[in-house]
Formats: sequence, C-alpha cells, structure tokens
Amino acid sequence: MPSGDMMGDAYGWLKVVHILAIISWMAGLFYLPRLFVYHVENKKKIELTQVFKVMEGRLLRAIMRPAAAVSVVAGALLIHVGRWDQSMPIWLWLKLLLVLGMVAFHGLLERHAVSLREDRETKDGRYFRVINEVPTVLLIGIVILVIIKPF
Repeated sequence: MPSGDMMGDAYGWLKVVHILAIISWMAGLFYLPRLFVYHVENKKKIELTQVFKVMEGRLLRAIMRPAAAVSVVAGALLIHVGRWDQSMPIWLWLKLLLVLGMVAFHGLLERHAVSLREDRETKDGRYFRVINEVPTVLLIGIVILVIIKPF
C-alpha cells in the first residue's frame, strides 16, 4: 500500500505537474522573444527567416501552448484540492493576477509570431530585447508571493 493519504498524495503530484509545466512554459517565454530578435535582425536573409519561422512555430505548438495549459489547469486544481478556494489569501489573489499577466504576455508573443510568419512585423530587435524581461519580472513576483506569502 502506498504511504500517505490520497488527498496529500494527489496534492503533491499536482504540485509536481504544475512545477514541471511552469518550467517548460517559462523556458519558452524566455526563448521565444530571443528568437524574435534574431528573426527581425536577419529579415533580409530569407532562408534564415524561414528557419526561424519553423523554430518559433514548433516552440509554440509543441512546448509553450501545452505547458501553459497544463500550468493553468494544474494550478486551478491545486487551488481546489488544497481548498484554497474556500478563503483565498491576498498573496494568492496577487499571484493569480501575475499569472494573468503571464498569460497576456504569452498572447502578445503569439501575435508577434503570426506577424513574423506573415512577414509584416514592424517591431525591431531592441523592442524584443526589452519585452524579453517581462516574464522574468513576473516570475520573480510569483515566486516571492508563493514562497514568502507576504500578505
């Protein structure tokens, strides 16, 4: 017989799934804007931009979208299974707000990927270098809220 109660085991496994999905999603959120930098800075090299289009599309389809979905679903299940939804503390509301920011940032990257794929992107490499810092700031806030629980 497995040790521990079923609820504790389910919660622990949900945490594992949630953390692994977040790691995968964050890897994509860090890497995709970097690919965009190289893409826009080499837009006159058609063969190279075709490679970037394939890389960007595969990163979104195979890693980022599934990882984002699993992150959100597992997070919602953690809130439910852990009974956090009965009386959600302020830190959790703030974390959810930052997660919403992460989802919005992902959506922004999706729009840029479409613009790049259709050769109509107007932003330059500097823009993509700057927005590449957004997920870092959001992640720092989320980790502080989850670990320190300041509110």
